[in-house]
Amino acid sequence: MNGAKKTKRERREELQQKQGDKIVKWIFVCLILLAIIYMIYTFTMVA
Repeated sequence: MNGAKKTKRERREELQQKQGDKIVKWIFVCLILLAIIYMIYTFTMVA
């Protein structure tokens, strides 16, 4: 029983690690897109 809990916990930790990496990538993508949109906005305000 103890071994089963350990393997289940390890699988859950691995899944959470993958999901966390995916979320971090999405956050960076969103920040980059917002920066590009802001640059376009400021260029149109200046022009």
